[in-house]
Amino acid sequence: MDAYHTGLRLLHISAVMLSGSLFFLRGLAINIFRASWPMAAPVRYLTYTVDTVLLAAALMLTTVVHQYPFVDGWLTMKVVCLVFYIVLGSYALKRGRTPKVRLIAWVSALAVFLFIISVAHTRNPAGVFALGSHLF
Repeated sequence: MDAYHTGLRLLHISAVMLSGSLFFLRGLAINIFRASWPMAAPVRYLTYTVDTVLLAAALMLTTVVHQYPFVDGWLTMKVVCLVFYIVLGSYALKRGRTPKVRLIAWVSALAVFLFIISVAHTRNPAGVFALGSHLF
């Protein structure tokens, strides 16, 4: 394992936690409290920055551990789910035409986010649904 692995992994996990927390809080504020601050420029730019760090750390990790999306099944599943998470997140925070659509998209995006974490933790494309999964 490369000397950078531990640091990159910690950076990636920290960025995942921060990104997920920001999405949860923004979605909660928009969908439950009908607040407008989550769409303010500084908040949006903070999320863009965190997500950029997250993606950069993920790409560096793939090269360090020599596992790649579309080669290794569990990473492929993470990438596919990431696309769904991004689309659902977009509808949850902005593109959803009604409050009900935004709420359903937000809850669905959170479920996909948690599934992505389970895939990463188990290194199995089935994540938490894998037989014998020792997630908890």
